[in-house]
Amino acid sequence: MNTTRRQTLGLIGAGALAAATSSLLSRQARAATKITVLNWQGYGTDEAWALKAFTEKTGIEVVHDYFSSEPEMLTKLRTNPGVYDVVLINSARSQQAASEGLISPIDFSKVPNATGLSPELKNHANLQLDGKTNGVSWVWGITSLAITEGSPKPDSYAALGDPAHKGRVALFDDAVTGVAIGALLSGQDMNNPKDLAVVTEKLKAFKPNIKLLWSSEDEWNKAFAAKEFDLSIFWSGAAVRSKRNSKLPVEFVVPKEGGIGWLDSLSVPATSTNPDAGLAFINYMIDPDFYFQWATKVGAPASANAAAMEKLPADDLNRVIHKPEYLKTMTIQSALPDDRREAFNNLWQEVKAFYAA
Repeated sequence: MNTTRRQTLGLIGAGALAAATSSLLSRQARAATKITVLNWQGYGTDEAWALKAFTEKTGIEVVHDYFSSEPEMLTKLRTNPGVYDVVLINSARSQQAASEGLISPIDFSKVPNATGLSPELKNHANLQLDGKTNGVSWVWGITSLAITEGSPKPDSYAALGDPAHKGRVALFDDAVTGVAIGALLSGQDMNNPKDLAVVTEKLKAFKPNIKLLWSSEDEWNKAFAAKEFDLSIFWSGAAVRSKRNSKLPVEFVVPKEGGIGWLDSLSVPATSTNPDAGLAFINYMIDPDFYFQWATKVGAPASANAAAMEKLPADDLNRVIHKPEYLKTMTIQSALPDDRREAFNNLWQEVKAFYAA
């Protein structure tokens, strides 16, 4: 990152010159610390204005490397020891990374802003291994129900099969999400349902109502604007963007079974050469002031820091849609073994073929 520095236009007297020289040497010494962050590109940590502010405050320079998939992220950690100082990890991958010795337990005494983290997220089981917390909860979101503003609010995912919505339902074309809905409706653990036959039965019951299986936010927005459906599975962050940017009359609803949650965390790689500087950067990333700027000027997921969410205006869409009470009922996605993921995919293919028949 290139840091903009003010140009000295003139100095009056030897004392002023000496002071300026001393200040310059101090800045150079502080800037000698550099950390490398591994993340998705364009995902919060590489905002130029934020990096500039962090470097000016701490003297720590921040550079980035990027991954395009979670398996690639793990591979980069394994094959590049000593290169990275902070890494973004979806909480579903945290235990795997920790068990391989790729990330270190967090020293929360060096992350003072962590006192504001919502307990449901800070202490989530996904981030724990052998009694130690290996990631700092950063941002989260929910997959749940979306309706047209003013419509009756459904209190259960069972509404997806209600005859009142015949031919007016849109589902996200995703095996893990589909299985989660069927599992929640049948009272099972959405991350490890034991009776997939019951899950299949629940999903097939939606057939008379299915209008669309959508696969992208843009597709959803266009179909909703065209009034092709009136009840859908949707993402909380996308609902914010649809209302704020596309001016669509969508209302996000989390039913009694709870939302399908995700949680991203920031960790320090075990081979980091600047772990304290990495923790300082993580602390900045969960700072309410940083989050306010990111959320209101750029657009961001919900912060895991309750104090950061409370800093937003009461009518801010991010705050309105991501209600703190949803944290108590949502189930966060956990790691899926390959055999379970394959079973989910096979189930979803069967369900889609049934819809199409």
